[in-house]
Amino acid sequence: MTTDTPARLLQLLSLLQTPREWPGGELSERLGVSRRTVRRDVDRLRELGYPVQATKGADGGYRLVAGTAMPPLVLDDEEAVAIAVGLRAGAGHAVAGVDEASVRALAKLEQVLPSRLRRRVSLLQAATTPLTSGDGASIAPETLTVIASAIAGPERLRFAYRSGDGTPSRRLTEPYRLVSTGRRWYLVAYDIDRDDWRTFRVDRVSEPFATGARFTPRELPTGDAAEFLRRSMYGRQETYTFDVTFAAPAESVAERVPTWVGVPEPVDERTCRLRASSSDSVEWLAVRIAMVDCDFTVREPRELVEYVRELGARLSRAGGVPQTDGA
Repeated sequence: MTTDTPARLLQLLSLLQTPREWPGGELSERLGVSRRTVRRDVDRLRELGYPVQATKGADGGYRLVAGTAMPPLVLDDEEAVAIAVGLRAGAGHAVAGVDEASVRALAKLEQVLPSRLRRRVSLLQAATTPLTSGDGASIAPETLTVIASAIAGPERLRFAYRSGDGTPSRRLTEPYRLVSTGRRWYLVAYDIDRDDWRTFRVDRVSEPFATGARFTPRELPTGDAAEFLRRSMYGRQETYTFDVTFAAPAESVAERVPTWVGVPEPVDERTCRLRASSSDSVEWLAVRIAMVDCDFTVREPRELVEYVRELGARLSRAGGVPQTDGA
């Protein structure tokens, strides 16, 4: 029996947020109180501005309806754990479309989860292994949420960092934005010690710590974190230009190709062309292009053309398709 009135009201509110009508008798059993107490609690919720609608009948019923003052989301323990685990799974791997939203939502949820539930979430995730595509780096969700919280603060962020050649360092930064490329997470931040803007691969970040020191965000040179990351990556990596024609409408191809790879331009209603620069390996780009699931023609570079031919021949052999001379 729930004797604490505030706790009981939160429990009642949580039940009413389920899109169904609750008979008064069932609410009475769930809360361990009399039907009269349920009616009083419903009246209290109405006084707080929550639109609870009652229906007449032998048992009566209650439901929460749309109104001008909807309540904050109230979750029971099992719901909170389930959502946190799901968000961690989505945030731990860069997934186009839900990546940054997952991190923001997870940071908010874990901030208010009691320690006992945070432990349950951690234990459950530690006991499971996700099946991923293998083309992106896995990241501890705690790392992402600490960074996201520091960005929201905004608070200066300390962390250990390992460069591409394995050199370790300690960084003190003013975090600006997290950016997902669909394969990896990057942090765009102002490096205090180096007195300049930097990008950091989040899978190389460890021991992140929000210092509590507030700061006024600086103006990013490019004005957009994704554009800054793009220029930063192309500035330090060897890049090449590729040109591919797809036998499909531009809208269809755009749905299958991440924007960071490039944006297809329509040639006509049934054909489009993708011309962009890339620093990824030609092997990875060839596979990504083939995943668009339509006929295509690679125009350049020569290395990509040759690899696509090799890949096509290899797949044909794997499928048992006989090869003929001059094919």
